[in-house]
Amino acid sequence: MNILGIETSCDDTSASIVKDGKYIVTNVISSQIQVHKKYGGIVPELASRHHLENINLIIDESLKKTKKIDAISVTTGPGLIGSLLIGTTTAQAISQILKIPIVGVNHIEGHIFANFLNSNINNSEIKLPLIALIVSGGHTDLILVKNFGKYNILGRTRDDAVGEVLDKIAKFLNLGYPGGPIIDKLSKYGNPKKINFPKPYLDGSWDFSFSGLKTSIINYVNRYKINSNHELSDLLASFQQSCIDVLVKKTILACRKFKIKRIALGGGVSANTKLRSDFLEICKLEKIELFIPNTILCTDNAAMIASAGYFKLKHYGLTPVESTTSLRCVNPPKRRKSYSSYGLTPIEFREGGLKKEVYKEKIIPSANLELKNWRN
Repeated sequence: MNILGIETSCDDTSASIVKDGKYIVTNVISSQIQVHKKYGGIVPELASRHHLENINLIIDESLKKTKKIDAISVTTGPGLIGSLLIGTTTAQAISQILKIPIVGVNHIEGHIFANFLNSNINNSEIKLPLIALIVSGGHTDLILVKNFGKYNILGRTRDDAVGEVLDKIAKFLNLGYPGGPIIDKLSKYGNPKKINFPKPYLDGSWDFSFSGLKTSIINYVNRYKINSNHELSDLLASFQQSCIDVLVKKTILACRKFKIKRIALGGGVSANTKLRSDFLEICKLEKIELFIPNTILCTDNAAMIASAGYFKLKHYGLTPVESTTSLRCVNPPKRRKSYSSYGLTPIEFREGGLKKEVYKEKIIPSANLELKNWRN
């Protein structure tokens, strides 16, 4: 079954053909980095205008290898509303013309399913349940994936997403945009233990908080100044390591808590080389199976949306197509009996989003957080 995936949630225009949810036939991505670079961040109005200019060209390019499409999968949110509308309206138009089914996919769900494609670094078929860590410029989510369409959000960022903090610190230091890859590169030359920045674990919660760490970096630079490339590399390596330690330890502790031996990473920050190597190290010690997408599939792409759409169609049938900026992924969606409406009939979107479990006991004592046989 060939699925045409369409992704326009932020600043990347992408279209992809994926066969049976696993095999990438084509995956075309048009980046807008150069458009937004001079502004130091994404300008929503510019993003949507460029999606409008590029979407048809990108879809045409993705169809060069095969024009056989059995269904369409499109990102419905979260994301920039103007950008999302370009993707969803285009997908609905194609569905109407070709008379094929259309399925709406949550963007976060898409990042999870990037690991189901045959190019993940584990090079083996992924199984459920698992703990998913989605880290990007807009999200830092720790999710218990029980089964297809059954997700429990354990924790989210309370303020800045980890990718957002990386970009903001890079902008503060005039390093360029996007900041994440630049910090990743420069940190390789520094000592991650040089500066003892705070590691915000948050007592009794799976949530994340990086705004305080961001403030600590800014205060440190204002107080001590940075006088050499060596000092800059040490600063960035120490800052990056503080972020990574929080992400790694909370994810591993979630695996212990729920007795799960599989982890899946996703989102742009999962391309970070130090994050990947630290997860590989700890997962080997803990005997946990680790899944990380190929680096090109860590950032926004339509292949992951096509994969998620295939499995949603397979397990639950059609789901609504409606642009939304909030996280709307039901637990699980009810299966529709047929594809007769091709997803074009208005369907009420159920409120609530992903179920979030609240644990009252102090499961993460930040004052004494240790992982056996791993550096602290």
